[in-house]
Amino acid sequence: MVFGILSAAIQVGFGALLGFLAGGPIGLLIGAVVGLVVGAVFGWSVASAGVYASDARGIFLFVVDHTWSLLNTVVGAIYLTVHLIFGHSLDRPTSLGSGRVSVVEGVSPRYATTIGTVCAGSSSGIQRHEDVHIFQGRLLGPLYIPLVLANYILFTIAPVWLLYHDHTNAPINRFTRYFEIGVYPHVWNEAIAYRIQGTPPR
Repeated sequence: MVFGILSAAIQVGFGALLGFLAGGPIGLLIGAVVGLVVGAVFGWSVASAGVYASDARGIFLFVVDHTWSLLNTVVGAIYLTVHLIFGHSLDRPTSLGSGRVSVVEGVSPRYATTIGTVCAGSSSGIQRHEDVHIFQGRLLGPLYIPLVLANYILFTIAPVWLLYHDHTNAPINRFTRYFEIGVYPHVWNEAIAYRIQGTPPR
C-alpha cells in the first residue's frame, strides 16, 4: 500500500512540474490532474498486485523507477491506464514481487509489449525478453525512450539493417514486412532482447 501511495504522489508532482514548465499555473493544474489520474491507476496496480517486495531489492527498484527512470514509469502508467480502460486485467500472480506490472492481454495477440515497467501480453516463453526492456529503461533512465524512438526513425528512413538482415529466412517482400520483419527486430533494444530470449519474427 505504501508503494502505491508514494508512486501516485510522485506522479502527481511530476505531472504538476511538467505542466508548470509548459504552461504556468494553468499548466500546473492540468499536469497535476493528469498525474493524479495515471498515478492513481498505477499506484493502485502496484499496491493490489504487490509489484514491489518490501525487501532491499524491491525498495531499490521502486526508488530507481521513481527517480532516474521516472519518465519511463510515467509513460508506462499512461500505457497501463489505456489497457485498463479497454477492460484488460492485471496479472497479479506474475506481478507479485517482480518489480513489473503485468497485464494479461497484449496490444496484439502476436506480441508482448513493454513500456516502462508495464508488460502486456507476455508469457513464460518471452518474459525474460520483456524484462530486458525494463532493465534497459532502468539503466538508461530518461534517455531510453528517446534513443528507441530515434533508432526506429533512423532504421525506417535509412535501413542500414538491410546490409546484415537474413534475407533468405526472413525475406522483405511486402510493405508490412519492412516494419515487422525488418525495422522492428533490428532496433538496438529489440536486437539485444532477442539475443537473450525469443526468436525474431520471420
